[in-house]
Amino acid sequence: MGILVQKFGGTSLSTPEARQLVLGHVKRELEQNVQLVVVVSAMGRKGEPYATDTLLDWAASNGDSLPKRERDLLLCCGEIISAATLCSLMEKEGIPATVLTGAQAGFITDDQYGNARILDIKPDRIVEELNQGRVVIVTGFQGQTANGDMTTLGRGGSDTSATALGAALHADMVDIYTDVNGILTADPRIVENAKPLSHVSYTEICNMAHQGAKVIHPRAVEIAMQANIPVRVRSTFSDGEGTLVTNPEGFKDVEADIVDRFVTGIAYVGNVTQITVELKPGLEHLQLHVFKSMAEHGISVDFINVTPSGAVYTVSDHDGSKAVDVLNNLGLEAKILAGCAKVSVIGGGINGVPGIMATIVEALAESDVQILQSADSNTTIWVLVKKDDMVQAVRALHNKFELHQ
Repeated sequence: MGILVQKFGGTSLSTPEARQLVLGHVKRELEQNVQLVVVVSAMGRKGEPYATDTLLDWAASNGDSLPKRERDLLLCCGEIISAATLCSLMEKEGIPATVLTGAQAGFITDDQYGNARILDIKPDRIVEELNQGRVVIVTGFQGQTANGDMTTLGRGGSDTSATALGAALHADMVDIYTDVNGILTADPRIVENAKPLSHVSYTEICNMAHQGAKVIHPRAVEIAMQANIPVRVRSTFSDGEGTLVTNPEGFKDVEADIVDRFVTGIAYVGNVTQITVELKPGLEHLQLHVFKSMAEHGISVDFINVTPSGAVYTVSDHDGSKAVDVLNNLGLEAKILAGCAKVSVIGGGINGVPGIMATIVEALAESDVQILQSADSNTTIWVLVKKDDMVQAVRALHNKFELHQ
């Protein structure tokens, strides 16, 4: 019997109707004679009783002084409630099930509370329960230190739990269930004719996730890629196959026509500040001083262009004023442009293909969108634009590359 890992997010568990749909997905897979591990997130979103953000707000309204270790202890409650609820519903339907916390499932992490990293997984308890014919429900987002303290894995932690378990168990597949039917070529809130993708490579979806697409966490994709475990991104609210994420050679198993495409999708990140620092006479190794100081003050930098005469990079708008203060303390004057957005053109077929950048420039010029900065990698070309132009830029690029076809 093969092993399948299913992961259900907060919206998939937030209402009685949604939970019945989850049961339907569980029953369908059990009929295929698989061993099933179900990873769950906390139910609902901010404001709903058991959501992670609701628990954080609760702590903030009651002293707002929880140490990180104790805060993780509180946050683990959300997934435990989800797992126990789903277990009860399964048992009522005659499906033998057992609940394991992240610790009981074998997740061993470091002690970086709130954003712990997985050091090892020892899934012996899961295997034992599976061999006794039970569905194993695992609380996502959590683990424990070598000392037995509960930890959480940070945002997107349940996705990471699911793919890490898939790797540790040598699962045949990991299904990530969300409220959208797979991965689209662009954000449907911006591009009305965004098209669902039947398949993407690990590298493509990892870049899309890093560049603003929120369907799956990039850490989860990286784990699946390292273990070569196929992932499907599916909707809880339909029976569609969703999007298959695997190595390109795995696309032969997709029952859709394969199109030799250059560009897979368009993603974006808003609320970005561009910083330009010019070389000042008498100050050697300017770039070293700038980026070392950013790191020392906990400021994440992105979109970096370094030249002999200076450096251009971006930070979040939230860190913009802090970055300026750091540069001023170094005796540097910086040119600041807040209210920008990074728009990304992503595709495994970009590398080595002439004309991609020319097409991007043409699309944005036709829409009167100014490019403030650009950079590229093997699978992504980034352009920085004003945030006011972001929506128009995404739409123009989506249309220019005919991603709706």
